[in-house]
Amino acid sequence: MKIVVLDALTLGEDLDLTPLNSLADKVEIYQTTKPEDTIDRIKSADIVVTNKVVLNRETLMMATKLKLVCITATGMNNVDLKAAKGMGIEVKNVAGYSTHSVVQHTFTLLFTLLESICYYDEYSKSKKWSKSNLFTHLGRPFFELNGKRWGIIGLGTIGSNVAKVAQAFGCEVVYYSTSNNPHSSEYRHMDIKELLSSSDIISIHAPLNENTDGLIDKKKLDLLKEGSIILNLGRGGIIDEEALANTLNNKEIYAGLDVLTNEPPNPNHPLLNLDYPQRLCLTPHIAWTSIEARNRLFEGVLNNIKEFLEKR
Repeated sequence: MKIVVLDALTLGEDLDLTPLNSLADKVEIYQTTKPEDTIDRIKSADIVVTNKVVLNRETLMMATKLKLVCITATGMNNVDLKAAKGMGIEVKNVAGYSTHSVVQHTFTLLFTLLESICYYDEYSKSKKWSKSNLFTHLGRPFFELNGKRWGIIGLGTIGSNVAKVAQAFGCEVVYYSTSNNPHSSEYRHMDIKELLSSSDIISIHAPLNENTDGLIDKKKLDLLKEGSIILNLGRGGIIDEEALANTLNNKEIYAGLDVLTNEPPNPNHPLLNLDYPQRLCLTPHIAWTSIEARNRLFEGVLNNIKEFLEKR
């Protein structure tokens, strides 16, 4: 039995992968894998563990011993599932491991923008505060969450948990169902245009599919209120990023993004070259990566392998 891990670096260098050794005769761990190396690395594997390495039909056909692909994520769009099924290859993901981490990061992005934390941190550490004749500094006013409207796009598990925390801060929560199937009696469902035009905070917690691809385009961005904050913790591609950059340059709105269409982004990406960079808080797809979440994820992978082995 041979297990091959293709992109261990996506799990973090601090994660202990040695438990895999008890499940196979041989374990090969690669920190990253280039497309041209994939076939050579998996051709003799019984089990492949990967996050983002693409396993298409042609690649899978070359892995004649392969019986199980374990995705170290919830999304499985990097694997040709139809081809895998036809070849008798099981594909297992791990769901629900990152909910608490993503909810927490949603509020991290929000408060960083809402209270201009980077500005005030720099003001204090640069000794501008020390040179001031006031005990305080009101250079960047901010509003309270209490009484504000928070619009959620995608009221699934993560969106529902965000809603609960937002309510705890006194927000009125409304939502838009990306599947066009309103399912909550607890919160008011809104048309996407009404939600965008009336909300003080908007957060996206939806997958990328035919209903959400390009959902927030230029016309919808034009609906946002001055001073509002839009957060994307779902998937890149839901927001038109060029249109968002243009909006940030020409209107006082704020955006917190943890995902982009292409990751990592090109250095010339419009969001990396804003006229008002303080209107954007950008993190490199880390919302899911708390230590606890990654440990839960790896435990899920181990369980998927154990269940597979028990059936053999």
